[in-house]
Amino acid sequence: QVQLVESGGGLVQAGGSLRLSCAASGRTSSSYAMGWFRQTPGKERQFVAAINWSGGSTAYADSVKGRFTISRDNAKNTVYLQMNSLKPEDTAVYYCAADALRPYLPTASPNMYDSWGQGTQVTVSS
Repeated sequence: QVQLVESGGGLVQAGGSLRLSCAASGRTSSSYAMGWFRQTPGKERQFVAAINWSGGSTAYADSVKGRFTISRDNAKNTVYLQMNSLKPEDTAVYYCAADALRPYLPTASPNMYDSWGQGTQVTVSS
């Protein structure tokens, strides 16, 4: 397994931007695909974006397409989520996750991921 630590969350006004980072350790970054998910109290974890091991393939939830961008720097073992034009409904705890079994595929299903970070809170005020 890989250890994941998210950072970059915070409070931002609607229309603003944040960049989340997910630092990985314990395994080379090229060994897994990465995903970002979010969760609000009482709701299931929701897919946001995913990227394969090389960064050449990405996937996004419809709700964030055109506003969020996932990227990775394998030399730094870090995955990023650039979030622009934030809306109050983007408020959630954001988690990054690693999928070691399918590194070539950006997967939307949380059940496919075997390592998770502790989460970082993003709050968007109206």
